[in-house]
Amino acid sequence: MIKREWDLRRNCAIAPRQLGFFYVILCATSMVVAFGFALRGAWFVLLFAVLEMSAVAAAFLIYARHATDREHIAMLDDYLLVELIQAQEVLQFKLDLRSIRIAVQETKKGLIGLEALGTQVEVGRFLTEWKRREFVRELRQEIQRRSLPGG
Repeated sequence: MIKREWDLRRNCAIAPRQLGFFYVILCATSMVVAFGFALRGAWFVLLFAVLEMSAVAAAFLIYARHATDREHIAMLDDYLLVELIQAQEVLQFKLDLRSIRIAVQETKKGLIGLEALGTQVEVGRFLTEWKRREFVRELRQEIQRRSLPGG
């Protein structure tokens, strides 16, 4: 039974579906302009537009592939379940709550290290420094609450 959970997500300004719609509009606009120039004899503009839209498509695909990356952390009865989802690949770690250690790196980009019984995982990739501190505080409070009798 899940007692507490955190969902740490990438801050994306645009969803993959919206990005696809934007790309279609961008391509249509670029192709209309390119065809206009091609009809006037400047065929190289059409070639450039196709190359440009191909490069933009590659960049958008890379963006869309990682737009849904996240870290899901769930505190269950006796362990912490950590799921790292990156480019639709899911890695799961189960950390025993009785032996868990939390290590915070003291750099601006420092991740939060979680370790229990030899299993190590780093989380907090998508959090600001302030949010990382808040998450660590909440996690420590929840672990401490569990270690108390009747908790």
